[in-house]
Amino acid sequence: MKKNHILTFTLNPAYDLMGSCKKIEYGEVNRIQTHGLYAAGKGINVAKVLRDLGMPVTVSGFLGEENKEGFSSKILGMSAQFHTVPGRTRINMKLTDAENISTDFNFSGFEINSKNWEDFYSHSMNILNNVNLVVVSGSLPIGIDIHDFSLWIKAVKEKCPRLVFDSSGEALKIGLKVLPWLVKPNLSELKIWAGVDLSHFSDVVAAAKKLHQEGIEHVIVSLGDQGAIWIYKDGGYFASAPACKVVSTVGAGDSMVAGLIYGLLTGKTYAHSLRLATAISCITVSQSGVGIDDIDKLDAMMARVNLQPLS
Repeated sequence: MKKNHILTFTLNPAYDLMGSCKKIEYGEVNRIQTHGLYAAGKGINVAKVLRDLGMPVTVSGFLGEENKEGFSSKILGMSAQFHTVPGRTRINMKLTDAENISTDFNFSGFEINSKNWEDFYSHSMNILNNVNLVVVSGSLPIGIDIHDFSLWIKAVKEKCPRLVFDSSGEALKIGLKVLPWLVKPNLSELKIWAGVDLSHFSDVVAAAKKLHQEGIEHVIVSLGDQGAIWIYKDGGYFASAPACKVVSTVGAGDSMVAGLIYGLLTGKTYAHSLRLATAISCITVSQSGVGIDDIDKLDAMMARVNLQPLS
C-alpha cells in the first residue's frame, strides 16, 4: 500500500445528471442545457479531488447491478472496490436556473437487505487493511439498519482511527458519537446537533468549539458562499470565500474536505490547507463537475481567499 493511501466509502452513490435552464416551469416542457453525467456521491467527490491532487485513493461502497457498467469509466485514476447489489444505482437530476438557484430531483435506487449488509461488512473490513485515512461520506441507502450502521462505523474507526465523516440526519448523529478525526457539518446540521438557533457568527464558532471539545480533532463548518470555519486543537480560522460565478453547488463541501485532507496529510500549515480547501470549493461551484483540471487556476483562486484567525 502506498504512503498516505486513502479509502472513501460512499454507501449511496449516484449518477448525477447536471444541467441548467433559464427558469423551471412546472407542468411544462423544459429545455435543459446538459452539462454532464457524472459518477457521484459525497465520498466519490472527495476521491476525485484527491486523485487530481496526486493522492492514491480507493473508492468503495455499494453499486447497483443493473447500471454499474458506466460507473467505473467515470472514475478513472482511482482504484474501485465496490460491493455490487441487485437493483439500480440512483440517478440525481440537478438543475441550475438563471438566478443560480439549484433544484435537485433525487430518484430512489437499490435497497440493502441483511445479506447484502453482512457481505459488505466483511468486504469493507478486508479493504481497510493498510489504509492511512478513511472517509465515510454521504447518505444511507434504503434498507440499512441504523444500529448495524453504528456497529460498522465503530469497527471502521477501530481499524483506521483517522476517520473523516460527513453525513446528515440519523447517520450524522451516529457518526458523531464515534468521535471521528475530522467532521464537516454545514450550518443546518450544526444547528440540529447544538439544539439551538445559531443566529450569530459567534454562536456558530461556539458550537463548533463545543463539538471539538467532545473529542473530535478537526471540526469544519461549511457556510456556503460565506466561507467556512475550522476549529482544531490550538485554535481556528475563518475563511471567506471569494466571489465566483455559480454553475453548480454540487460537491462544494466535498471538495473542501478533500483539500483539507490533502493539506493535513502532506504536512502543509493549517492556514495553507484551509486556503487550498476553500479555493478548491470555489472552483467546484464555478464548473459542472467535481475535480481540478487546471492547477494554475487553483493557485490564482487561493490568492483570493481571505483568512482570519479565531481566538
